[in-house]
Amino acid sequence: MTALIASAPILLVIILMIGFNKPAKAVLPVGWLLAAAIALLYWKQAPLTTAAWMADGFLEATGTFTIIFGAILIMNTLKQSGAIVAIQRGFNNINPDRRIQAIIIGFVFGAFLEGAAGFGTPAALCAPLLIGLGFPPLCAALITLIYNTAPVAFGAAGVPTETAIALTSRAAELAGMEADTYSNGVILYTAVGHSVCILFLVFFGVWLMCRLFGPGRRGKDALPALPFAIFTAVVFDFFYLGSAFFFGPEFPSLVGSILTLSVVVPAAKKGFLCPERPWDFSPQEQWDANWLSKVPVKRDCDNGMKAFLAWMPYLLISLILVAARLDWFSLKTLLTGDLFTVRIPNILGLEEVSWKWNWGWCPGILPFILVCVITFFIHRMPGRKVLEAITDTFKQTYGAAIALFFGVSMVYIYRNTGMDAALTGNSMLYEMARAMAGVTHKAYLAVAPAVGALGSFMSGSNTVSNTLFASFQFQTALIVDLSPVLVVALQNIGGAAGNMICVNNVVAVCATTGTAGNEGRIIRTNLLPCLFYCIIAVVVLSLIFY
Repeated sequence: MTALIASAPILLVIILMIGFNKPAKAVLPVGWLLAAAIALLYWKQAPLTTAAWMADGFLEATGTFTIIFGAILIMNTLKQSGAIVAIQRGFNNINPDRRIQAIIIGFVFGAFLEGAAGFGTPAALCAPLLIGLGFPPLCAALITLIYNTAPVAFGAAGVPTETAIALTSRAAELAGMEADTYSNGVILYTAVGHSVCILFLVFFGVWLMCRLFGPGRRGKDALPALPFAIFTAVVFDFFYLGSAFFFGPEFPSLVGSILTLSVVVPAAKKGFLCPERPWDFSPQEQWDANWLSKVPVKRDCDNGMKAFLAWMPYLLISLILVAARLDWFSLKTLLTGDLFTVRIPNILGLEEVSWKWNWGWCPGILPFILVCVITFFIHRMPGRKVLEAITDTFKQTYGAAIALFFGVSMVYIYRNTGMDAALTGNSMLYEMARAMAGVTHKAYLAVAPAVGALGSFMSGSNTVSNTLFASFQFQTALIVDLSPVLVVALQNIGGAAGNMICVNNVVAVCATTGTAGNEGRIIRTNLLPCLFYCIIAVVVLSLIFY
């Protein structure tokens, strides 16, 4: 009974979002309010304690939101300056084969955009590029969603993985784990799980394209592209895993994709491992009416910008991240010091509740917002373009801000209801985890990535999924005697896989491609690949770990 009452806010959120199609920004404040009411009225926690943890949760969300804002501002700045069109123009003459174009643009370039910005930008930017090359709009939407999975856990300079670690690191220390060992374990298992899935994912995207949109709808038409797909997957995995092992969560998607582009683009231009006969879609007059855009799609600004100048902001982002994370010129020491740190001790007078933010170490500020300011000048953007980029960013992040702040605050209530509570010494989170453990036992390992995928489906974000469920996953793993490192990594992987079916991303890419009305069709098509992705991750990581 206690576990059921504790789970009521989460169940309410799921019902409202899935059953009634309500957005996260409207639902999570309701879940937050119900969680607070249960903590006060059923757990009988001291009101001041509940309020302190709620405030701590709101403050903790500041860093993550700053990254989201900075990442989206980068995207809008480059769209308004004309850089995005200049970057896209460089892909036009790589290889005439649509299968090769889908791999390079949909997967590798999409991974780069995910690493640099995240939060739905790859599908929003890659899909129009594929349409411009001659892809059916619905095909472009579907392919970019499927490919935007493996890079997601390390997207926006690693914010989803950093969020999962930040919300569980305190519990890991209480469980006797060293902080660095725990965080490195989550990063590496996440990277390994995704890297194995990538070996299947790259070719699967091509196969699905041929099966659903090719002449004759024949999946076997994808087979000539298999060598190049495997080549791309192996090259990407090499850089992706290397970045994760040696540098941390900020780099696998960003640096891995840059280095992969430097290898596979010249290879495709020379025809290395490419099919001898280029493959193309049927003439447009033979396309299904559902494949086409139903409304005009707004074109990005094109002012003839040179490619090097267009890529400069991304190069600066990469350089600043590498310099800071590798502590060149003692940058890490400086940025994590007191000069770049904000502290609020003893929130509402409680010694146990304090907040600290190293704002200088936050990628949202350094490098994202800093590089945006530099870009305003080097791209010679007029004031109205700068204002439009900033205004669009506030509009796009408003909903995410509400969902994130209330979501993190709700999680803090769940985690800390055992303090100053008359009902029990256990938190709401622990009671839920204990009930789940009693039902699943060791089989919970197979459930973990599905929980992550459900979180992304509900909220539209791997980051929010980790915010909602990472602590729950950690606690459940301890109770059923599974490795919390493994289970949290599976949560992270499942949250990334859920991006291909999450409502927010699907609606956004359909709006971008003008194919609104196909949302249900896309979700149904992508549901099976999402489940297979989760299954592969469970099997591979279980074999490696045990």
